[in-house]
Amino acid sequence: MELGTLGYLAIVLIFIYITKKIVDKINLPAVTGYVIIGVILGASITNFISKPVLKEFGIISDIALGIIAFSIGSELNKETISKLGKSIIFIAMFEGLGAFIVVTIVTYLLNPNALYRALVFGSIASATAPAATVYVIQQYKTKGPLTSTVLAVVGIDDAIALTIYVFSSMFAASILSNTHLSVLRMIFTPILRITLSLITGLVVGFIYYAIFRKVRVHDELSIGIAAAIFLIMSIAEHFKLSELLAIMTFGAFIANTNPMLANRSQKTVEQFSPIFLPLFFMFAGARLNVMLIGKIGLLGLVYTAARFAGKLGGASLGAILGGAPKVVRKYVGFSLLPQVGVAIALSLAVQKQFGTGQYGQRGIDMAVIVINLLLFTTIITEILGPILTKLSLKKAGEINARES
Repeated sequence: MELGTLGYLAIVLIFIYITKKIVDKINLPAVTGYVIIGVILGASITNFISKPVLKEFGIISDIALGIIAFSIGSELNKETISKLGKSIIFIAMFEGLGAFIVVTIVTYLLNPNALYRALVFGSIASATAPAATVYVIQQYKTKGPLTSTVLAVVGIDDAIALTIYVFSSMFAASILSNTHLSVLRMIFTPILRITLSLITGLVVGFIYYAIFRKVRVHDELSIGIAAAIFLIMSIAEHFKLSELLAIMTFGAFIANTNPMLANRSQKTVEQFSPIFLPLFFMFAGARLNVMLIGKIGLLGLVYTAARFAGKLGGASLGAILGGAPKVVRKYVGFSLLPQVGVAIALSLAVQKQFGTGQYGQRGIDMAVIVINLLLFTTIITEILGPILTKLSLKKAGEINARES
């Protein structure tokens, strides 16, 4: 029986509801559950969510990406950042850059003809999943300098990963768009687009602030925030700018201009999240092609090992340079390994930017490999990550014996 668009949407939402009930009972992160059920419903297994269906619901992924980017930006207010302390800023920067550099170098050495792909792999590797880490901390009621540091780092990690991705994806686009592009222009073009993305977010943010700074009515704010995010996405798509960076800038501008408006806007956006974000992760899982697992397997293991090395080394170096306590220097990297959520969001941003054919077959192939690589390695990181987080917190003496 052929289902209409609304029929598909209704059934998928029912699956989401059932999945949420199941993962809550077995203490599995909800995001992981949505991805797994998406894989089962996707084209490689049951084909309930086929490629035409995924294409039809592409707008849902776009809206979810907007919600994620705005939420990240809203957390970047100057008061929060000033309270974090030097060591936390150093750790967050170096663990993100460490993963980016190590993964980029290793995957480039595997295929020296695909620098563009290595840059994108590296940028996605920089992201950490806060949900799994925070869940372990809440489950074992941990307290101490390592716990405080980890919570602060995962809070700003997404913004750093997103910034790295914007630079890397634009350099990759420059490489793919013209193999004869001069080095100067290859550098100038991404910087220009990043600058224009920042300006777009700031301009729309100023307009939104001017109109809605005194608005208290929830319905009006819902209309305003949706219009602002959609306007940014439209401008960014038309001028080939970074939608994610522009929306993140918009959120950060509001957070630092009017914290009350930012708080109301964030609460308004959160009203949409329970519908759009689960759909987003389920549709992401549906894109996994199980036939590629054999091909992805070796690359996935190399990517995972390189990312772990970059995270551990970068976090430790950042802790040393930032003057963090010894227990933090020793164990912080082991608490930053889970990867889902924002990483999958970035992989779908790759799909949207490079998977349409605009950058030729190399761009399409990269988009397919990236989404499958991330979904494959998510299984590894979501199993090992929480275990290593618990172990590091226990070694640091921040888990009570009776809780462990």
